[in-house]
Amino acid sequence: MEQKWPQEIWLVRHGQSAGNVARDAAEAAAGLHIQIAERDVDVPLSALGVRQSAALATWFAALPAARQPNVVLHSPYVRARQTALAVLERLDRSELLAVQVDERLREKEFGILDRLTTHGIKHKYPELYEQRQHVGKFYFRPPGGESWCDVILRLRSVLDTLTREYCRERVLIVAHQVIVNCFRYLIERLDEAAILEADRAGDVPNCSVTAYRFDPALGKRGKLALQLLNFVAPLEAAGAPVTVGKDVPTAAKA
Repeated sequence: MEQKWPQEIWLVRHGQSAGNVARDAAEAAAGLHIQIAERDVDVPLSALGVRQSAALATWFAALPAARQPNVVLHSPYVRARQTALAVLERLDRSELLAVQVDERLREKEFGILDRLTTHGIKHKYPELYEQRQHVGKFYFRPPGGESWCDVILRLRSVLDTLTREYCRERVLIVAHQVIVNCFRYLIERLDEAAILEADRAGDVPNCSVTAYRFDPALGKRGKLALQLLNFVAPLEAAGAPVTVGKDVPTAAKA
């Protein structure tokens, strides 16, 4: 039987960002806007996010050499790049097959809802707020932005890349909360109801690990089997607080 999948895939959400902190502050104050000057792509890690990334890097470095990532793919957003680089600094670079920035791993695009709080969306765009409540986040596409389905469409091509270029390799992907959830939708073959229920159950913690390992006994040709889900033990072991701040506007918990 010919294996088509990587041997292992780790999905990691970036460490806490300055944007996460600003969003939490704006929501707590019932403000309309998130007070952050940078473009979303340029928002860096917070001081805590740097600590979380260091804790994550220590965990990966402690894995046996034959189990460490040898392919690292990450979002071009600064906070994801910083998280990936923290891990890369602790790995044996001579063993790495590839380190790639991949724009398909970028954050879900918010369009005109960018930098608005839930209260801000309802106040400034009441019709969009109502439409999103009705349609749900899986299919709702804000003007100039993306739905979860749009994100899933671009991630399908990432999976094609993984099977074509990184078969049998050990792949670390560092990206964003929606990216982790949409990969789960694809890899675990979930439906809208299942992935939205997982989303309702809790946000993806910053620097948490969701991991899959190829199991040749599953199906006719083998499949990726879930090994870890939102695993935060590396942070807890290092004494770095676990955070679950949102990245995107949340007009409703669809």
